[in-house]
Amino acid sequence: MRGDSAVAVSVDGAPDDHSDRLATLFDAYEDRLYRLARRLAASADEAHDLVQETFLRAAKSLRSVPSGPAHEEAWLVRVLVNIRRDQWRRAVVRRRSVAILGGNSAGDSSLESALMAKQAVWAALDILHPRRRAIVIMAELEGMNPSAIGSVLGVSAMTVRWHLSMGRRDLKRILKPLVGDTI
Repeated sequence: MRGDSAVAVSVDGAPDDHSDRLATLFDAYEDRLYRLARRLAASADEAHDLVQETFLRAAKSLRSVPSGPAHEEAWLVRVLVNIRRDQWRRAVVRRRSVAILGGNSAGDSSLESALMAKQAVWAALDILHPRRRAIVIMAELEGMNPSAIGSVLGVSAMTVRWHLSMGRRDLKRILKPLVGDTI
């Protein structure tokens, strides 16, 4: 992907403006974004993945990328940082889940206990009301914020926060017999 920039051509032979703009953005900012990603990521591969995900998001919402070099770069940097921040949050949630759910099965292998914990959580989620389950999954597993969830479901962010709070409470009540007081 480095070095060569591809420009898509539409059916009539004229360059596709969206692809051309994306290629221009890539050529202008890929090196700077990679250097930033390299500082945020543990390996070069993770840094390349961060940059790739950043440009993927830019391609999906190219109209929201502001015009002008300073604004374009700031937007791309913000997207890259947000992607990395989301990855860190997910890692923390995973570690916390393993510590909570994995710490109760001393004799089992870690793979078996992780599978049992995963099945228990999904079984508990299945008990929840469909809207509440959707909100909990979007917030906890997908990392979406209440405003985004509200937009998707057509409810207010306050309603999302309420359902999220109630969903967490219900999950705690359902899972308490399985994991004890560690929740």
